[in-house]
Amino acid sequence: MVSVKSAAASSGHDESSIRDNFWRTAKRAARHVPFMEDVVAAYYCALDKDTPLRVKGILLAALGYFILPVDTIPDVIFGLGFTDDIAVLTAALAAVRGHLKPAHLSAAKEALAQD
Repeated sequence: MVSVKSAAASSGHDESSIRDNFWRTAKRAARHVPFMEDVVAAYYCALDKDTPLRVKGILLAALGYFILPVDTIPDVIFGLGFTDDIAVLTAALAAVRGHLKPAHLSAAKEALAQD
C-alpha cells in the first residue's frame, strides 16, 4: 500500500488534512465523476514514493484543484459543479495514465468499496 504519511511529510503538508480534504470531496463527487476509481488511483499514485516528480506534480495540481472549494465553476452548482473538475482530472489522467500501477488501482477499489 502507498504511504500517505511519507508523501505528506516530504511535501510539508499535514497528512490528516490532505486525506480529509481529498476523501470529503471524493465522497461528494462520487455521483458526478464517472471515473472516480481512476481519480482515487491517481491520489495513491501521487503519494507513491516511486512515482516520478513530474507525474506527482501533474497529479497533485489536478487533485488540488479537485479538492479546493473555490474553482472556476463552484461545486455546489447542481449539475455543473464538477464539470470543470472532471475536465482537469481527465487531462491529468491522460497525461500520466502509464504511471498508474495495478497497486494504485487495487487500493482505489478497496478504498471505494469501504464506503
